[in-house]
Amino acid sequence: MKTRSNAYRISLLALFIAIVIIQTLVPLLGYIPVGPFSIVTIQATTVIASVTMGTREGAIVGLVWGLTDWIRAFVWPTSPLAVYVLVNPLVSVVPRVLVGLVAGWLFFWLARKGAKTWHLALTGVVGALINTIFVLGFMALLYQFHMLPMAKLHIAKLMPWLLGIMATNGIPEAIMSGILVPVIGLPLRHLMSRVSK
Repeated sequence: MKTRSNAYRISLLALFIAIVIIQTLVPLLGYIPVGPFSIVTIQATTVIASVTMGTREGAIVGLVWGLTDWIRAFVWPTSPLAVYVLVNPLVSVVPRVLVGLVAGWLFFWLARKGAKTWHLALTGVVGALINTIFVLGFMALLYQFHMLPMAKLHIAKLMPWLLGIMATNGIPEAIMSGILVPVIGLPLRHLMSRVSK
């Protein structure tokens, strides 16, 4: 029975990884264009992986998301700014791994005495905010230390405006994650508990 459970977990992890890669590569699945920026939906998949499988698996899914996003910044960027920002792994990879880690830690801390729908919703919101805060935070930090090639764009005066627009994407991303994580995560958690018995 344990072998069957392990095989199921490996298969589910592979499925989450495949979904993240598809979301990254297929237009409108992982990145919904809004003007010059994109609203990200992939953080919901990463959070769902964390709450259904565990923190380690969520971090792995986040790592795959970050790596595919980093590669895509070179070959098929999601926005004009991605060419300058997401080519740095500190901006494109690290925040996505943190989404999986923090979401998993938060959920399993909240659900010590049993998982509830609001635990999943809150974890979804926090996971989305982690992505937004750390992407913008690392971007601002690297810009301040002149470690991003954005000086060529002469956008020093526009930087607060650009960060403001990007930050507003965090609100719909958080709301969407707060809805999707319990809707998808709750049935998956029930399914996982049946398989592990």
